[in-house]
Amino acid sequence: LSRKGCRVCLFEDGTEVDADYFSCLEDNCKLIILEQGQKWDGEFRYYLNKILHEYDNSNDELITTANRMLSEEIRPRKRKLLQYFVEDSTENITAENREDDQKWFEGLNSRFKTKSDYMRFSCGRRMRNYLTEVKNHADKLEGDMKKNYCVFVKEIERHLQQNKFNGCYFDRRAKDNNRLCTPNGWFTCQGAFDEDRCSFIHSINPYGSRENRIVFSTWNLDHGIEKKRTIIPTIVDTVKPKIDDRMVEHFYSLLFTLANLKLVHIVCHKKTEHKLSCDPPKTCTGKKRKKNNLL
Repeated sequence: LSRKGCRVCLFEDGTEVDADYFSCLEDNCKLIILEQGQKWDGEFRYYLNKILHEYDNSNDELITTANRMLSEEIRPRKRKLLQYFVEDSTENITAENREDDQKWFEGLNSRFKTKSDYMRFSCGRRMRNYLTEVKNHADKLEGDMKKNYCVFVKEIERHLQQNKFNGCYFDRRAKDNNRLCTPNGWFTCQGAFDEDRCSFIHSINPYGSRENRIVFSTWNLDHGIEKKRTIIPTIVDTVKPKIDDRMVEHFYSLLFTLANLKLVHIVCHKKTEHKLSCDPPKTCTGKKRKKNNLL
């Protein structure tokens, strides 16, 4: 190799190594020597390009290549990428109807004819459970307070019914701004309530297989401002005989919409007290929420 324009870089991520940096490197790390004009984006892109190079419109070739590479000693992030390739190639993700992927529907009621129908129902069932918790709090109240609370909750329930229990959040056929997944059904963990993103890069496609559908049921729709500790007590403290539409919309939003809900992997679901408060009808104190990007 000509010394002119020659560079030494880390094989892992392409970082250029100079004389000072060389003495800080870990033992047995891989280096790559590049001639002038050559570029190296790192091991991650190397494995990706290697797969795509050997992939010639044949799922069998892709799976064989990926599985061979998975048997090698590679870093967790690269392993996860390869696993996604294998899953995406072996699962029947694009199938929607029961007759096209009967295995996916095993154990489900025959009334569900499509995957999206069941996923919409699954999300709605979670909303119904939240509503039941809100309703049951009335048992702890008495007199006019209980009466006012029940009337107010009835209005919130009416809003939820009108919106079909927000089942669109899990429905890949829904409009972009109404769902939490990509058009193919990939969901991404949005990170713990006090984080902007998931540091573990959790993602899953429950539309792909029966196993993923079952595992996805362990993912949580986590309330940032907590339902039992904060929202319900605030409703009790502020509800009045006359229904205030702004209050109904406000508490409905906190209980059942993405304004206060984050989809999180069970590992990212923190059970600790969130310590976020709310003041009706609009002002809420606490960490501002950022929009989460999908895959």
